[in-house]
Amino acid sequence: MEDGYHHKGLRQKLAKELESKGIANQLVLNAIASVPRHLFIPMGLSNLAYKDQALPIGNDQTISQPYTVAFQTQLLDIQKGCKVLEIGTGSGYQAAVLLETGARVFTIERIKDLYNQTRTLLNSLNYFPTMFYGDGYEGKPTYGPYDRILITAAAPEIPEKLIQQLKPGGKMVIPLGKQDSQTMTLIEKNMEGQLKSSTHGLFAFVPMIKGNI
Repeated sequence: MEDGYHHKGLRQKLAKELESKGIANQLVLNAIASVPRHLFIPMGLSNLAYKDQALPIGNDQTISQPYTVAFQTQLLDIQKGCKVLEIGTGSGYQAAVLLETGARVFTIERIKDLYNQTRTLLNSLNYFPTMFYGDGYEGKPTYGPYDRILITAAAPEIPEKLIQQLKPGGKMVIPLGKQDSQTMTLIEKNMEGQLKSSTHGLFAFVPMIKGNI
């Protein structure tokens, strides 16, 4: 798997483009400039890897556009060593970006073929999140609670089981809504367990589905 100076130059250019669009967190920009996105998409689309757009990855799934990945990661406000639960591993690109920011990543994928394929890819690139095949709505309580929870699919409502797995003082980022457009929502749990939410614009994600296949 090739990752040469040409690709690295394109990543630097992408990071600068995202900075011009309002991504200010240097950890996030450095992660975008480090992760070889072209290796996370089908070979036939590799010429589009460093364009700021979502791309299909098979199984009716997509790799989110880099701006969306960076925006969600910035909202999480990750501190080094943060324990992050990701719902929807997908291509693995977002998990790699989280790891590059210094997070400890736990990630769940519901599609078995995608889970197997992505685990192999991530490990081959020296990314080693703790991966699970299963239903994201259930989370992983035995490994919780988590400092941060990131949902990378359109959720019609906030999953109660995931709120329970969020540590007091923790943050959850979730695209809330159905159909074609969702509202990016930041949920913060205070030390007494009370929740506060804020909204951060409209985005488009594939739906979050219960169960696994």
